Amino acid sequence: QLHLVESGGGLVQPGGSLRLSCGASGFTLDSYAIGWFRQAPGKEREGVSCISNSDGNTGYADSVKGRFTISTDNAKNTVYLQMNSLKPEDTAVYYCAAVPMWYHCGIRREEYSYWGQGTQVTVSS
Repeated sequence: QLHLVESGGGLVQPGGSLRLSCGASGFTLDSYAIGWFRQAPGKEREGVSCISNSDGNTGYADSVKGRFTISTDNAKNTVYLQMNSLKPEDTAVYYCAAVPMWYHCGIRREEYSYWGQGTQVTVSS
């Protein structure tokens, strides 16, 4: 059974960094796209970043370009989201999601079939 588990969230000051992990079990990442999404209180869930593990293509929302980096460790079957220069507006629950997909990834939530439970990120002084 396919399973995703997020970790690495926490409280960080503005300008700080966090690295989120998305551990996958029940499948191997190489034929899947993985997306990172976030949902702040009272707001819609929005796409942040994605990676196509078949060819390494990545995508980012404009709000995080240049600050966030997505990557995959195939040996650990884990996708990471490195978040630098964090801002209070990055505060949200962050989710990873998976879909069988080759040579493409997107950051629209309706594209994804499997979801983790989320990890809280709070950026505050």
